[in-house]
Amino acid sequence: MAEYQNTPVSAGEMAQRFIEFVMMQAQNAAFMLGQIPHPQTGKAEVNLDMAKLLIDQLVMVQEKTKGNLTTDESRILANALANLQIAFVETSQKQRSGGQVTPERPAVSEPGIPAAGTGAPPEGEGKRKFVKSYGS
Repeated sequence: MAEYQNTPVSAGEMAQRFIEFVMMQAQNAAFMLGQIPHPQTGKAEVNLDMAKLLIDQLVMVQEKTKGNLTTDESRILANALANLQIAFVETSQKQRSGGQVTPERPAVSEPGIPAAGTGAPPEGEGKRKFVKSYGS
């Protein structure tokens, strides 16, 4: 049986683990939003309740860690949440209208690289605020 050894972890390694955790949760939410096809069927499946739960968990992590994150950790968490919240609203609107849910862009990107279509807002548009309701 393998033993777990509690060895000291460097700050850099801890930051990397946090970022990996955030990206894993974001990837799971993107999967629930149908943005990542099911590995066995190859089809996108949508589960808005589970996606909302995963997004809410990331919001909770953001609130509980406020003031304790590095700039990179905070930026990656905020970007992941913003991308997922936009994707949630778009997916729920498409489901309500009875349309086919086919994502136009992935909600999750590599750390430090914005997902496609989520760069700087077009000229004249300011930052958009999101509300917790996600359009539900």
